[in-house]
Formats: sequence, C-alpha cells, structure tokens
Amino acid sequence: MGVTFLKKLDQAVTQNNSLLCIGLDPVIDKLPPHIKNLHKPFFKFNKALIDATQDIVCAYKPNSAFYEARGAEGIAELKETCDYIHDRYPEIPVILDAKRGDIGSTNEGYAIYAFDYLRVGAITLHPYLGGASLTPFLDRVDRGLIILCKTSNPDSDELQSLLHNGKPLYEHVARQVIRNWNKKNNCLMVIGATYPEDLANIRGMTDEMVFLIPGIGRQGGDLGKTLTAGLNTKKRGLIISASRSVIFAGAGRDFADRARREAMRLNDIINRYRT
Repeated sequence: MGVTFLKKLDQAVTQNNSLLCIGLDPVIDKLPPHIKNLHKPFFKFNKALIDATQDIVCAYKPNSAFYEARGAEGIAELKETCDYIHDRYPEIPVILDAKRGDIGSTNEGYAIYAFDYLRVGAITLHPYLGGASLTPFLDRVDRGLIILCKTSNPDSDELQSLLHNGKPLYEHVARQVIRNWNKKNNCLMVIGATYPEDLANIRGMTDEMVFLIPGIGRQGGDLGKTLTAGLNTKKRGLIISASRSVIFAGAGRDFADRARREAMRLNDIINRYRT
C-alpha cells in the first residue's frame, strides 16, 4: 500500500497552504469560444485550469456526470484529465464526484472503475443502502470514501432532516460513519456550506474527520460561517470545493488566469480564518 488519500491530502494542504478544491465540471456551452470547437475540449479546458491553479489547491474534483453526458468521448477526456494530474502533478489528490451507491456486487464495479481505471484517490458515495453495501469501497484502505451526510441543495431537508428518535437522519448517518464505517480510517463526509449549523453539529461529533464542503459560490454558502463551524482544532479538516465560480470566472482567452485569480481570492479568505 502506498500513501493513503488522507495522507496525500494532508501533504497537499501543507505544501500549498490550501483547503481549496476546484471542481472540474466543464459544460460545452460555457467553454471559451477558442476551446469549444477543439478536439478534446474538456481536457484542454481542464489542462489549462490545472496548470494555472496547481499550486493553490489541495485537490481537484471532477464530477463524472458532465463527462458521462458526452458519452465515450467525455469518459475518455475524464480519464485523460485524471491521468494528467497523476502524471504532471502527482502530489495533488483527485476526488471523483460520482455519488455512487448500490448493492455490494455493483459497488465492486464502481470501485474498480474509480480506483483502478481512473486511479482517483477518493470518491463520493451514497449511504442509503447501508454500510455492508459499501464494503467494496471501505476495503480500499488507501483510498478516501466520502459519504454523503448533509448535502448543500435546498431540498436536502426533505429526507436528511427527518427525525428518528428525536435526531435528524443526517446525524444518524454521521454517527454510523464515525462509529462503525470508519474502521480503516478512510472515511470522510460531505456536508454542505449552505447548512453551517448542521456542519457545526457534526464537527462537534468528531474533530479528526475531514469534511468535503460543497455549496460555496453559486449555491450561496457563506464561507466565513462555514469555516467558523467546520475547521477542526488544527485549523484543518475541510476540503472547500468551488466549481463554477472558479472555472467560469472568465470566458475569454484569459479564462485560466481569471480562474487562478478567483482561486487565490478564495484561498486567501479561507486562510484568514486559519490563522
């Protein structure tokens, strides 16, 4: 076994003094005109963004849906993007945002795709089928399993805040991850920036576990409240994810430079709360 995902993440946080993760979520209609009609437009867009920001992030997070929507070409560009990061910037971990979750035999296939084909360091997962179904992922000791707990979308309360024995469902999920599923110390959780009170609640349950935080930027999550609620006692423990607000910060030939400036702005704000 090589360096675990969490160790690699911790090293990237230290090296780049960053808790910022950039979501590589390209949309063909939003690409700069000089990129849109090129061969492999997603990869070339991503490559420029990665080269421009690799020294100010702790991770990259491509969302599989944007690539799957383009069929075989999109999957090939996702693979090429992951390979580029692994080969050119091997110190930066890659998170596949795929939100997989099924019975164990199906999850085995998902795990092989994510960890052996794409070679990503971590993947987002649904907990709805229970811990046993996640065994093919949990057995990958060197990888990160990022369990959906309290998501950032406005409708998440419809199920995630339902009460059971006086506690919301998301809290039961958090407790299962912390107490029962993290036996190999390879679990993380997704907690949306749009729910800072819930984030604080879960942080109160565990100082050590790392949380992936979506919802900053276009979804309206408050960065200051998120950091106040979620940083652990070491002023770490968060992966702050920003996608559209960074990658589409500019639409011209300088799009990568504009993305870098926005990433630096966000990381500077984050680090003010860490000092």
